Amino acid sequence: MDLTSSLRSRLEALGDAFWLRPALVVAAGIVLGELAVWAERAGLDVPLLPASWVYAGGESGARSLLGAIASSTIGVAGTTFSITVAALSLASGQMGPRLLRNFTRDAGNQLALGIFLGTFAYALVVLRTLRSVDETPFVPHLGVTGALLGALLCVGTLIWFVHHVATGINVETVINLVHEDLREALARLTFDRPDPAAPREPPRGHPVTAREGGYLRALDEAALADWAEQRGAVVVLLVRPGDYVFPGAPVAEVSPAASAGDAAAPVRATLSLGVRQAAGQDLEFTVRQLVEVAVRALSPGINDPFTAMAVLERLGATLCELALRHLAGPIVLRSGRAVLHRRAIGYDGLCDAMFHMIRQNADGSAAVLIRLLEVLTDVLAVEASSGRRAALRRHADLALATGRAGLQDPAGVADLNARHDSFLRAMASTGSP
Repeated sequence: MDLTSSLRSRLEALGDAFWLRPALVVAAGIVLGELAVWAERAGLDVPLLPASWVYAGGESGARSLLGAIASSTIGVAGTTFSITVAALSLASGQMGPRLLRNFTRDAGNQLALGIFLGTFAYALVVLRTLRSVDETPFVPHLGVTGALLGALLCVGTLIWFVHHVATGINVETVINLVHEDLREALARLTFDRPDPAAPREPPRGHPVTAREGGYLRALDEAALADWAEQRGAVVVLLVRPGDYVFPGAPVAEVSPAASAGDAAAPVRATLSLGVRQAAGQDLEFTVRQLVEVAVRALSPGINDPFTAMAVLERLGATLCELALRHLAGPIVLRSGRAVLHRRAIGYDGLCDAMFHMIRQNADGSAAVLIRLLEVLTDVLAVEASSGRRAALRRHADLALATGRAGLQDPAGVADLNARHDSFLRAMASTGSP
């Protein structure tokens, strides 16, 4: 993979590591503790800190104060971790285990835990330098003052953290966070101008198989296209980011046969596999996260149609933003020649990922099906492409058929028919069939 794709993939993987930011803050606490002790021994003053704020007590008071700060911060850190685990358990049960990634990646949770642990580490570093009158007396007044400031910071962090967790597990907050991730993916993976269409069916070639399995997290298409151009070859990808790659399964086909023999290593080098899916190049990843929230809300154990309707509204907003954008095309050109054929998601496939599972699980909920038709009607008002409007019409018809087959309430069926008629009138008003 090239530097950009490899770096983005590694940064996304590091973002999933809950320990990274706390570890960095702890390291910063150790360094600050050493600097405070060094500044005391060097006789340096802190110009921005009033002299009255600097600790002026003796060795015994400093030892007690640092011990109290160290013991209390490590205790609060344990409480913070327990609250985080409880919040993760609640989110997993109500919104799905795959959304835990959004909680573990939350910088606020990581920094809060890091501040408590960093203050604990700072207090220990300063505490070890205290010397009584029986030895060479030394009291790091600046270091003790820093510990006091760290303790005050911990108090504020604890108050903020409780508020952050209480609002973070709110389902509307979670939906908005995932929707923002979807908007970022949309801006990153769509374009102002359409990609060229495939001139013909991709050629068949020699298969290249994967050596190991895992989810395809990233794919360096640019490097693979450059290699194909240099060799005069054509590469047909059989997988796309988000797919699970099985060991020994074909991932690409290369033609002509003269180039296929050297293709295995370059093709495999462009694949980044992992145990989890990633949002870097997979537009459907965040869509599936939103859909999972809606599907769980529609389960008999939760029965929360309002959450499902909130998800439909965010999906509709995404399609409205997509109205002026273009998805990646099926080919990559080099010097006017199609050197790479890829499995690109189209508008129909994206709509299927958004609406199929929600519609299937809402067969007994008139409110959700009606809201689905209303969202499709709103998207229709901003979408000018006839092909995309046909995809919206297909999902509107499917919603109507699902409601007619599954709803037991005649009034609900009548309302659903009325919303479908409104959708058809909106299509007819713009000349669509």
